[in-house]
Amino acid sequence: MKIYLAGPDVFLPDAVAVGRRKAAICAAHGLTGLYPLDNEIDLTAPDASHQIFCGNEAMMDEADAIIANLTPFRGAGADPGTVYELGYMAGRRKVCLAYSNDGSNYADRLGRLVNVTSEDGRLVDPQGLTVEDFGLVDNLMMIHALELHGCPLVTPATMPVDVWHDLAAFEACVRMAAARLMVT
Repeated sequence: MKIYLAGPDVFLPDAVAVGRRKAAICAAHGLTGLYPLDNEIDLTAPDASHQIFCGNEAMMDEADAIIANLTPFRGAGADPGTVYELGYMAGRRKVCLAYSNDGSNYADRLGRLVNVTSEDGRLVDPQGLTVEDFGLVDNLMMIHALELHGCPLVTPATMPVDVWHDLAAFEACVRMAAARLMVT
């Protein structure tokens, strides 16, 4: 069984090493981890971004499931590329699992980044736009897609010191994927 390993981990300085650690955890549970940086792309090519996109979609098509790292990235919410990948897999009715090493709710996290106020019984940001406030870790579409197409979002009891390298929540997802995929 193959698992597509989505997340902003690909932007880490040690991205390849993190991908290898994740693939090794998958292998220890009888699964094959497909890490986006395993695609061979010429980053100097004029169509490098298109090659990355096509390579990642081909990996997702080959995979039986996805484990997405939804730890907030460059803001209050998940990496948009990872969110796309999760939606792509859910749309194909593949098993969807995800984790976030920050289990605080989205509205609270946003409030730590910008001034969020209460107006007429709803939270609004500095532009007056409504802030989603359902007490969820991230956007409701991702949270409920996981519940419908796999397993609820995995979060640690307490946020790890190093949210980018602590793989305990990831490994919990791998165990769930192995149990689910070996039964199906």
